[in-house]
Amino acid sequence: MIRLPLLAAVLLAAALPAQTPVVPTPVSNPPAASDYRARLPEDEVIYFLLPDRFENGDPSNDRGGLTGDRLQTGFDPTAKGFYHGGDLRGLLNRLPYIQDLGATAIWVGPIFRNNPVQGPPGQESAGYHGYWITDFTQIDPHLGTNADFKALVDAAHARGMKVYMDIVVNHTADVIRYRDCPGNCPYRGTGDYPFQRRGGVGGAPINPGFAGEGVRTAANFARLTDMNFAYQPYIPAGQEHAKTPDWLNDIRYYHNRGDSNWHGESITHGDFAGLDDIATENPRVVAGFIEVFGGWIDRFGVDGFRIDTAKHVNPEFWQEFVPAMQARARARGIPNFHVFGEVYTEDFDPALLAEHTRTDAMPAVLDYALQNAVTGAVSGRGGEALTRLVAADILYDGGAAAARRLPTFVSNHDVGRLALFIRRRRPTIDDRELLARTVLGHAMLLTLRGVPTIYSGDEQGFVGHGNDQDARQDMFASQVVSYNDQPLLGTATTTATAHFGEDNPLFRAIAALARIRRSTPALTRGRTVIRVEGEAPGLIALSRFDPVSGKEVLVLYNTAAGPVTGRVPVEVRSADWQALVGGCAPHAAAPGSVAVSLPALGYAVCAAR
Repeated sequence: MIRLPLLAAVLLAAALPAQTPVVPTPVSNPPAASDYRARLPEDEVIYFLLPDRFENGDPSNDRGGLTGDRLQTGFDPTAKGFYHGGDLRGLLNRLPYIQDLGATAIWVGPIFRNNPVQGPPGQESAGYHGYWITDFTQIDPHLGTNADFKALVDAAHARGMKVYMDIVVNHTADVIRYRDCPGNCPYRGTGDYPFQRRGGVGGAPINPGFAGEGVRTAANFARLTDMNFAYQPYIPAGQEHAKTPDWLNDIRYYHNRGDSNWHGESITHGDFAGLDDIATENPRVVAGFIEVFGGWIDRFGVDGFRIDTAKHVNPEFWQEFVPAMQARARARGIPNFHVFGEVYTEDFDPALLAEHTRTDAMPAVLDYALQNAVTGAVSGRGGEALTRLVAADILYDGGAAAARRLPTFVSNHDVGRLALFIRRRRPTIDDRELLARTVLGHAMLLTLRGVPTIYSGDEQGFVGHGNDQDARQDMFASQVVSYNDQPLLGTATTTATAHFGEDNPLFRAIAALARIRRSTPALTRGRTVIRVEGEAPGLIALSRFDPVSGKEVLVLYNTAAGPVTGRVPVEVRSADWQALVGGCAPHAAAPGSVAVSLPALGYAVCAAR
């Protein structure tokens, strides 16, 4: 735990810039803040949150209009897997806080109506996270109403901020059951269980004339009428109209092959942990979802979609869906509608991410590779992964320019928080050093290429005990014991109290860097050249270039626990320098060379005059 007397030492030693940040006069002016529609996706700083865990603005909706105990309402603020009471009104009330942090866009976790509670007896949890959708047309009552969402979007737009919706196409809530498999049902593939045989290759002929999913026409899919090829799916009595739009209640629009094993065809055809996997190859499904999500653009004027589980959907779906959404947005007067998909890869290979910008025609994907590279660097592994990352940008469809539109992050609600990753890799670390390394990681996030995405709570020093539910702490005063038992970084408090103050060293560092980023086009739209990196912890240097004037911005990081000095190659024309944050030599040591000096775990941003 960091006590208040230690904060000054952290501030001076490493965690924050060594001097007051200076917001420079932009070399080439970005669009005015009031003209938010004109900003390109790479101009944004995104703030991501789950509404249930952010702020409770209306306690009357905590139970979503339902009655009974937590297994009926889903509400239990003491349990990490249930609703806690956060809602859209609470988020609207805290827009000034988010804007003070420097964010220009808000990515709101899924807000559609969810199945309140799912899971076998004794393992139940609630749909507080938003990924168990039953109604794709309405806001979940635990979070508010459609009118509340309209008010939120309008209020954000009035502040020059964008709103990105988190959407799901791959699956719905778990409603469909299999008569021949009451529990966890293993995946049954098309080789052993083809569409034209009932219950396996030796079964009775069914679905005559169906030419397979590769023939994506209405006439072909009209021949797929018997869904008993792998299992015997059915909808339980009383749930025949559980989903909206009503076409989602037809089992013909689902794969019905059991749980994905995360390999081969099961990636796109298997149920995601039991959730009903939608047959997105069917043209009726494509048209249906274009209408559903196009409606949210039409009615609310949202500025982009983050797409959950994107890699679990066939590429042909995205090839139709994404252009349709962009066209819908342009018709609504939204020229820079941002679409980015979640493509999780455990080995953090940029090639696997880039593949989906080509085969799926996905405009952008969440940059898990950068998250891994930054985590490694600030944990003491050196900067080689950052060099490889930048070199791989050519793989994306559109090359380095496309890579600048990838939302980047160091923490999220699925994998966990940066501070926890550092602590796991350096188990003997004390809180002061952990704070400094966490600040450094966010400095990298806000100065590297891509669209920096801050996960709510990181700016308040949240650490967490793991991923998923263990990384979804409340911003308002929490009642969850496993959240409140952990001291936060940069403060003597825990999550037992609300955290919307602006004095945490992490908040102050992020806010300062966000201002510099927004006013420096080289950091938002500029190309990247790695100058210095190595296998061992120490100096990492890179240059970003203004896309109009070509002027250089030198970004420096020190990943070592002690100070570093050295000389860094720069452009010959970059003779005089202005410090935007940290310490910068005012003049080049010689044409093409700048002397640098950084404190332990420090960073600096220097702009050529």
